[in-house]
Amino acid sequence: MDVKGIAVRLGFALAAATLPFWAGDQYQLHLATLIAAYWVLIAGLNLVIGYSGQLSIGHVGLLSIGAYAFAILAGKAGVHPALAVAGAGALCGVAGLVLGLPSLRLPGFYFAMATMAVSLIVGEFVLAQGDLTGGGIGLAVPSFPKPFDSPVGFYYLVASAALVVTVLTWNVARRMYGRGLIAIRDSVVTAQAVGVPVFRAKLASFVFSGVAAGVGGALFASLQSYITPDTFHFELSMFFFVCIIIGGRGSILGPFLGTVVLTALPELVSPLAKLGNFFYGLMLLLVVLVVPEGIGRLFELIRERFRPRKVESVPVRPDLPRLARAIRGEGA
Repeated sequence: MDVKGIAVRLGFALAAATLPFWAGDQYQLHLATLIAAYWVLIAGLNLVIGYSGQLSIGHVGLLSIGAYAFAILAGKAGVHPALAVAGAGALCGVAGLVLGLPSLRLPGFYFAMATMAVSLIVGEFVLAQGDLTGGGIGLAVPSFPKPFDSPVGFYYLVASAALVVTVLTWNVARRMYGRGLIAIRDSVVTAQAVGVPVFRAKLASFVFSGVAAGVGGALFASLQSYITPDTFHFELSMFFFVCIIIGGRGSILGPFLGTVVLTALPELVSPLAKLGNFFYGLMLLLVVLVVPEGIGRLFELIRERFRPRKVESVPVRPDLPRLARAIRGEGA
């Protein structure tokens, strides 16, 4: 990695670390915390959609499971919030395993329908189990103890969780496992031909995304302080999907930028918040038509324009004496 790349990453890390000190008001800090909570889920989901090419549009169901698990464990059962977050992540990991074992064998469209059906089933279950989940009334969600009981402290907690998930997904993406997922996305037959364990790789990435969704759901619930079934509407699942698509598949930066843009703009510009679905659809259409590879690729093109890649050309010099001996039949 060059010096400029390190400087950019350090600058971004410094901006995120000092955000509570230069944010305009508490609402902007709340918005930054919401982006970080969303990113915990989207970073894991990116391995499923962006890298392995599986069209999962029902992750709001896993987010709901993680949120209610945290609210029940930390609120009703009195479990320490840190253990409740771990329990929510583990429960959603098991849910991802149970869902992935049968559904990942289905073709893309049918897998998407299966994930959507599960999210609808989770919503109906939450409504039916009023004694456990509060039904339509909902549940109050406890906050974290000191030093995370303030808006600034909770921001640092959620940002730290987002950083951990980002590092994990980045390490997966840049190694052979990530290359295997991309091979699965581009051509399952080719991936099988070169020895990639297709089903196992897809299942592992889906279970990881389930764990990330559980942790993200727990943090999201604590940020909201009160959750109801209406909190986890299906449009939220489409929001996660669109963030990855407009950000660009097969990258980490692109979906993160998509998450920031699609979360911040409707909140900061009130007319867009009233037309949320129209705004998401318009953004998706513009990106597909103008920048099919996502806005992450747009930033890469701008960077390459100001700092072109150095391509070294190595001349190929044929071994003419050896070639002549081979033609004469004298061997090497």
